[in-house]
Amino acid sequence: MANNSIKLLAPDVHRGLAELVSKRLGIKLTDSKLKRDPTGEVTFSIGESVRDQDIFIITQIGAGDVNDRVLELLIMINASKTASARRITAVIPNFPYARQDRKDKSRAPITAKLMADMLTTAGCDHVITMELHASQIQGFFDVPVDNLYAEPSVVRYIKENVNFNESIIISPDAGGAKRAATLADRLDLNFALIHKERARANEVSRMVLVGDVTDKICIIVDDMADTCGTLAKAAEVLLENRAQSVIAIVTHGILSGNAINNINNSKLDRVVCTNTVPFEEKMKLCPKLDVIDISGVLAESIRRLHNGESISYLFKHYPL
Repeated sequence: MANNSIKLLAPDVHRGLAELVSKRLGIKLTDSKLKRDPTGEVTFSIGESVRDQDIFIITQIGAGDVNDRVLELLIMINASKTASARRITAVIPNFPYARQDRKDKSRAPITAKLMADMLTTAGCDHVITMELHASQIQGFFDVPVDNLYAEPSVVRYIKENVNFNESIIISPDAGGAKRAATLADRLDLNFALIHKERARANEVSRMVLVGDVTDKICIIVDDMADTCGTLAKAAEVLLENRAQSVIAIVTHGILSGNAINNINNSKLDRVVCTNTVPFEEKMKLCPKLDVIDISGVLAESIRRLHNGESISYLFKHYPL
């Protein structure tokens, strides 16, 4: 057992997930103030001593304000370091710039590596994240990274909210086949694959189904939903192939651009996202949206990390 205390910090916006984690741990969020002056600069202060304490900074980063949230996180980390915290852990369920994990064209940056460098330079000692778009991003860091998985939470949601005995797991592309196959094995279901051909970025020109979905409830699983154009077209393809209904379950509901209109006008019955990304306001505009709460997973990972216990248990099991 650690002989120091857990201190939870959160920015002044998108505090919903941090408050849920706080409630589950029975620990109040540490008093802090984050202000923005008229020039747009940010000042931050911690309202109590954190000397020799175990700091966990919980940040939800959504579409549209990524860079502001990243800079605020860096400032909070540095403030904790200069306040002599023993260890500083950044809890970033949706890791920003995760899709920029390689140099895919000449003179392009690897921005995910830059993110890792900035976090460690600011003073971060540990990172907790969920479902990295590319798991090799863990190798960009010089500090430990715990990449949690939403699969146990998704399995629980499906068992409680879907007639999964009549279901089939669908991967929306070849890259997600392993994820779909693993989930299908956990639920003892078959899985199918949609092969998509893109004319240009974020625009799918043609989709081909590989597998039989006749009279099945199709559950599309993916790590991220951005504009949701792919999910909407996938639902059409599945229903054309005599599927009973279509549900999409994604870990990170970015829901940018015309995502809400695309979902509302689609043939999807439901789009289920975890709350790694804040989208409470969007739920009011879209009755098809549903949420899987992952605060329990994050709270348990924080408790285990603080006490020096193994976190790998959470890769396959939902916390009790």
